[in-house]
Amino acid sequence: MSWFAWLLIISYVLLSASLYKIFEKAGEPAWKGLVPGLNFVVWCKLIGRSGWWAAWLLVPIVNVFIYAGMAVDLVRSFGKYRFLDSFIAVVFTPFYLLFLGTAPAEKYLGPTIPAEEAYAAQLVAAQKSGSKRQLEKLEKENPYRKGPVREWSEAIIFAVFAAALIRLFLIEAYVIPTSSMEGSLLVGDFLFVSKAHYGIRTPKTVAMIPLLHNTIPKLGTESYLKEPSLKSVRLPAFEKIQHNSPVVFNLPAGDSVYIFPDRTWTVDDVRYGMVRDANPRYDQLIKAGGKALVTRPLDKRDHYIKRCIGLPGDTLQVINRQVYIDGKPVENPTFMQFLYIVKFPSANINERSFSDWGISEEDNIRDQQAANVRYMFLSEVQKAKVEAMDPAIVIENYEFPTDPERGYNPDRLFPHDGKHYGPWTVDNYGPIWVPKKGVTISINPDNINMFRRIIGVYEENDLRFSNGQILINGQPATSYTFKMDYYWMMGDNRHNSEDSRVWGFVPEDHIVGKPLFIWFSLREGSLRKGINWDRIFTSADKR
Repeated sequence: MSWFAWLLIISYVLLSASLYKIFEKAGEPAWKGLVPGLNFVVWCKLIGRSGWWAAWLLVPIVNVFIYAGMAVDLVRSFGKYRFLDSFIAVVFTPFYLLFLGTAPAEKYLGPTIPAEEAYAAQLVAAQKSGSKRQLEKLEKENPYRKGPVREWSEAIIFAVFAAALIRLFLIEAYVIPTSSMEGSLLVGDFLFVSKAHYGIRTPKTVAMIPLLHNTIPKLGTESYLKEPSLKSVRLPAFEKIQHNSPVVFNLPAGDSVYIFPDRTWTVDDVRYGMVRDANPRYDQLIKAGGKALVTRPLDKRDHYIKRCIGLPGDTLQVINRQVYIDGKPVENPTFMQFLYIVKFPSANINERSFSDWGISEEDNIRDQQAANVRYMFLSEVQKAKVEAMDPAIVIENYEFPTDPERGYNPDRLFPHDGKHYGPWTVDNYGPIWVPKKGVTISINPDNINMFRRIIGVYEENDLRFSNGQILINGQPATSYTFKMDYYWMMGDNRHNSEDSRVWGFVPEDHIVGKPLFIWFSLREGSLRKGINWDRIFTSADKR
């Protein structure tokens, strides 16, 4: 049994013991405090609510607020009206109730809710009667009065607490920071993402700053503590992930990262040269110890959004840019983009319409040698618009090299094993089988790199190699049975997307939620460039 389960059991035992003493002092049969369910019904009675109010405690998330309100109202029924009393009642409920139930000087004054309502009625009556003296007396002696500071403090605390719970369990706002899903989702799109559709996932991280994901702005430090932690559990889902569904998930390779001002780099980004290609200075900083390696728990890894291309049990292959599932070509997203070499007739290129067409600065790369050449990530619609600018414009497919002399690294793409898999590129990749829960496969030195992270990291086995043998939890292994389902994710911008082709499978416990709709959209992520009015309150699932 986990430490958290023991904590819940001990807390409930303490709460029952405290209610035993509270009921005794309030004139109720003390034994009712020890009966699960009945104790909460009587608790409601003591604060002036119907016993049916306790049924709200059975509703997930809502029960947190109901429980906090019941705790506050119970200590107020003992004449404890200060902000500090309310705070202690919510945070240390069993201990404060035990104190009230055992301290001889503490007295139960009766249900606080009807008492407060009656006092409020007296204030209204005094105002209506015009009795200034009576009104001043009631206001002066009002034990329930709250000053402006307290009113604002309680409102802010409640708002932050409510927002944090909603964000944690139900729905969260995200913004698209890169062009990996263009042209379906654009840089600057603000999304609402449902965490309930694919099953609410309970948090693993307990101690965190509310409303922050994994870093503190400006400081760049982590916004949480790794311990204490919980075992994450997923509640039943409203629907299953389907082919081509956009999905938000925690980056599987994001468990060990280097954090820089502009982005986060994984260990594999460094190992296989992506950091060096993007900026040599970063690689030098890492080697010189300029940035420490940060390890993150599952729920604090960076959020990514991609389209689910492969489901558990699928066999996937990319042939000449076309994705095949189980040997059949899949339906491509309407706005899918690829990289093209665009040769304009002159260096004077009219780029004013590019932003209107959804071609961001990130999608429009200048050639360092030829001023009239651009490397552009375009959908078929965008490609046609660029071609229509001038009949002399030439657009060619960009072909990724497979020759090491031209910079091809056979280990860069997943499973980072050019000896047994390859030569693969993002346009010609696979075949690859997507693991499915309960399926047993044969493993050997030739294919182990495909499943190494699954066995040793995601499913938490001790994976080692000795004298040509594979050892799992100390035992020689020639087969393995998967404990989870896995998914294959790809961006719609197929040539500008770090996706499963780079870091592999997405475990089911990394799934965060389903994008619902775009609630706001800035052109290329900049207010200075304007607002995409036509995208506001549109579906986030544009196929």
